[in-house]
Amino acid sequence: MTDAPQAVPTPKPGILDIAPYVGGKSRIEGVAEPMKLSSNENALGAGEKAREAYAAAAGHIHMYPDGRAARLRDAVAEHHGLEPERLIFGNGSDEVFALLNQCYLTPGDNIVTGQYGFLAYRISAKANQAEVKLAPEPGFKAEVDAILEQVDERTKLVYISSPSNPTGSYNTAEETRRLHQALPPHVLLVIDEAYAEFVAEPDWETSFPLARDSDNIVVTRTFSKIHGLGGLRIGFGYAPLKVAEAVDRIRLPFNVSVPGLEAAVAALGDEAHQKASRELVHAWRPRLTQAIKGFGFDVFPSAGNFVLVRFPDETRNAAAANDYLNSKGIIVRPVGGYGLPDCLRITVGTEDQNRAVIDALSEFAAQA
Repeated sequence: MTDAPQAVPTPKPGILDIAPYVGGKSRIEGVAEPMKLSSNENALGAGEKAREAYAAAAGHIHMYPDGRAARLRDAVAEHHGLEPERLIFGNGSDEVFALLNQCYLTPGDNIVTGQYGFLAYRISAKANQAEVKLAPEPGFKAEVDAILEQVDERTKLVYISSPSNPTGSYNTAEETRRLHQALPPHVLLVIDEAYAEFVAEPDWETSFPLARDSDNIVVTRTFSKIHGLGGLRIGFGYAPLKVAEAVDRIRLPFNVSVPGLEAAVAALGDEAHQKASRELVHAWRPRLTQAIKGFGFDVFPSAGNFVLVRFPDETRNAAAANDYLNSKGIIVRPVGGYGLPDCLRITVGTEDQNRAVIDALSEFAAQA
């Protein structure tokens, strides 16, 4: 007589079909201190005020954080002119997306996002047994009509990034308004503005004012980019009050840390650091674009703190370029996971880092 196979714990349907998120790598074997330009981090790091607040918080880390993030809530509300009771705070804006998906998606529902939309939207949607519908982006940006064509009676959320990662594209204020006006009222439009502070284009506007008078818009921001607090994981969403109250019912009670809360409050008040971070990107983003184009590679227009580079042929391909940059101690981001296997995303770094990228790609182009 043979023993019957033993049952083992099994994840719910769909979990094992999700490709795990893979962030930009941070190490190169044999290189002690590589130039990490793979994760769109602030090249200047965190500001002095944020670092001081983080250090001062060490005396309080034995205590639970304020579950309502009252000081940060008031600071964000004042800084952006928002109603504090409508704010949702998360362990990065990624958690805000996950909470929205958890709150509004049931098996068989769907979200709609662009073909090259941020992968975090999709992962938590699939974890809730929802379908992900991708709108084509032939111009490498979210197209209003293409998104609307994907919306049906089971669509619960539509996600757009403006500016978008990894393409760097953005939606104009008029495009965002048109998308919102055409959506059914039961669909929640989530506008991810993680890179908002780096935008210089005059036809872009934050969607905070649009969201103020809407029952179905959430606008998210992060402290990881302009404020340089990626390691502390702090993001927020500005939502209709009923949405914020619903999310609050499932949000873990202490989801943002004591040092994170203190550093974020300080960072909001550090206008000098924000200005320096923005000016660095505005100075070097066009220089990187012009130089890399001069080597015969395509560079997409970008409104973020990065550029997306496409490598045109078999001998001068993205994989070979990535290997060559790694050999020079430079880490950038392959984006094959987004369906862009012929591209690399490169964060705008410090002056020395940017010059190193230009020199390395110049050598690569000449050798190829």
